[in-house]
Amino acid sequence: MNLLNKLAILSATDCRIETVDVPEWGGAVRIRAMTGAERDAFRTTISDGASNEVGRFEAALLALTLVDENGNRLFELAELDALRAKSATVLDRVAKEAMRINGMDADSQDAAAKN
Repeated sequence: MNLLNKLAILSATDCRIETVDVPEWGGAVRIRAMTGAERDAFRTTISDGASNEVGRFEAALLALTLVDENGNRLFELAELDALRAKSATVLDRVAKEAMRINGMDADSQDAAAKN
């Protein structure tokens, strides 16, 4: 077993990125797994009294996970309304992929419970 030091841990690339086709938007998007800080920002954003709004949940998730070719986020949390203005059907589908990549879908939760 390789024992890791602090530098090895902090320099590891551990947030995987996947490309997802979105024909309605004319191409594909890249979705990155959230960092710990982004997950905290996501939880804070959806717990501010509007957590029952599906569109707000999905927009916050996508704002924190959609990235460019260099892995930089495309959106800021201040742009949730712009994302929420997009098709609910498309947001649902892309958000499901973001949930899967971030271990938030039912299959990931079931697998974690078995371990």
